[in-house]
Amino acid sequence: MTTVGGFLLLGAFGFLVLLLLSGVRYVSNDRIGVVEKRWSLKGSLQRGFIALNGEAGFQPEVLRGGVHYLTPFQYKVHTMPLVTIPQGKIGYVFARDGLPLAASQTLASNVNIVDFQDVRAFLADGGQRGPQRQILREGTFAINLAEFVVLTQERVFCLVLSKEDDAVLRQMSEVLQVRHGFSPIVIQGTDDAVGVVTVHDGPALPSGEIIAPTVGENPDDEKSFHNNFQNPEAFLRAGGFRGRQLQVLVDGTFYVNRLFATVEPIKKTVIEVGTVGVVVSYTGDLGSDVSGVDYKHGELVARGQRGVWREPLMPGKYAFNTYAGKVVIVPTTNFILKWNRQEVGAHRFDENLAEVSLITKDAFEPSLPLSVVVHIDYRKAPLVIQRFGDIKRLVEQTLDPMVAAHFKNVGQVRTLIELLQDRSEIQLTAAGEMKKKFDHYNLELEEVLIGTPTSAKGDNHIEQILAQLRQRQIASEQVETYVRQQTAAVQERELREAEARAQKQTAITESELSVQIQENMGRAEYQRSVQQAAQIRALAEAEAEKVARIGLAEAIAIEEQVRAYGGPKYQVTQQVMQRFADAIAQAKVDVVPRVVVQSGGQGGSTNLVETLLSLLMTTKIEESVSEPTEARPELVAMRDRLKRELLDSTKA
Repeated sequence: MTTVGGFLLLGAFGFLVLLLLSGVRYVSNDRIGVVEKRWSLKGSLQRGFIALNGEAGFQPEVLRGGVHYLTPFQYKVHTMPLVTIPQGKIGYVFARDGLPLAASQTLASNVNIVDFQDVRAFLADGGQRGPQRQILREGTFAINLAEFVVLTQERVFCLVLSKEDDAVLRQMSEVLQVRHGFSPIVIQGTDDAVGVVTVHDGPALPSGEIIAPTVGENPDDEKSFHNNFQNPEAFLRAGGFRGRQLQVLVDGTFYVNRLFATVEPIKKTVIEVGTVGVVVSYTGDLGSDVSGVDYKHGELVARGQRGVWREPLMPGKYAFNTYAGKVVIVPTTNFILKWNRQEVGAHRFDENLAEVSLITKDAFEPSLPLSVVVHIDYRKAPLVIQRFGDIKRLVEQTLDPMVAAHFKNVGQVRTLIELLQDRSEIQLTAAGEMKKKFDHYNLELEEVLIGTPTSAKGDNHIEQILAQLRQRQIASEQVETYVRQQTAAVQERELREAEARAQKQTAITESELSVQIQENMGRAEYQRSVQQAAQIRALAEAEAEKVARIGLAEAIAIEEQVRAYGGPKYQVTQQVMQRFADAIAQAKVDVVPRVVVQSGGQGGSTNLVETLLSLLMTTKIEESVSEPTEARPELVAMRDRLKRELLDSTKA
């Protein structure tokens, strides 16, 4: 008995030891222990999921790393991992216990919630069950996974209670994956994008509104400043509505709860240089018309109000929410509208325009291509958009019929040839007449350009006329060519002469200098000749005067001799005899002939020479002594003057 009793006692002691040791729980430092109370003197839970007052069920507190002692068989410890959110990632929280959501709520409110590591405080402060508005940022958290389920990109942290529960949580995780909800929203400046936000929680928009207004923009108001939708509670406190928001996200990184709001990236509105953007706003307050009393085609409103803004957007980049309105790009530089099926302008306002069909005065039916240069004043761009909606509608519904009608009227009063030849005049007239009509539509017409009329397919009458005109022009050009060739030939001849003259310039210069030298020498020679002639004339006059004086003196002397001889007859006889005697002496002729020839006669014998001499002398004397002719008066005057001078000189 003693041995049996000892064994029983030893067994009882061992059982007691084992019973006591069964209450020891060890939790490693990288894990937590979720405590489940199996039974309690306070009974089971009547409401909720977490036993806050010691009832049987999951307890709010968790066991951290270390050795813990719990009442054996009363508690069950579920060892769970710590929740870790990687750097730059987001974790989403789902609460299994708490107050129910309101009818207007999609996510649980976390107004007074600091974090999710204190379940008792969460439930005591009015925490709600369901998906939470507050998210978890990077870090490690000791969260009671019986109360909370944490969804991350890598895994789902939870204490699985049933297969159905696990399926629901995984479906929620897939939704977040589709929305890229585990990563922050990053809008890079190089993308030229903005984020359009759609909020899925909060009160609905008022009737008639399509865009939720901007709220909570003041950073100084901590309660309402939601910091670009990163603080859902502040957004709702500021009066935010669910739905698409007017406020957009610009460049930066944003940790937005994708269950609370989703973000759609859209391109920034870029207003290029040479254009303006006319804003047609779908949201905002109803403003008063600022277009003026003279404008009767619609209303213009101030910036931020609903309608067409009076002030256009100038060139630049704008974070404009295109769901809240549209921006109509209006060119402010000159743009060309082409009435030509084969050509389309850069703005494509004229892609539906075609050539204008005309009927000329001479019954031709050409198609006339046109180009019209138009300018829109940037200050009048809102007026144009308010009146027509966009530029393309203006072109197709107003400008096209107006321009076509004008040129149809022009074609009816001109023949086809006149239409071709008067092109410049038609352009000038059309520009002046249509300018007033364009001004009526707040447009500025710069220029009208007319192309070459063309005929319909299979009709070559216009081509024939154009061929005739071309032949005329060719003939005219040929005439002009011949005239120019003639002018060119003359110019070429002058050029050749100039080149030859240039080549002979040295010789020409030398010859011109030689001519000039010869002229100078001729002048000098002439002057010498004149001087010599004058000298000779003076000498001649002096010699003549001298000879005259001598001759006159001899004449006077001869006259005196003649007078001394008894008259001129005796003087002549004397001279003749003297010259005869000289001649006989020089000829050495015998005066007395050696042979005497006798001839019969009454006078006796006579010498032949004597006879001849006597005859000669008789004849000469008679001729010499014949009465002299009357002397010339000037000679007589000269003789008298010389006589006087000789007499005067003799007396002296």
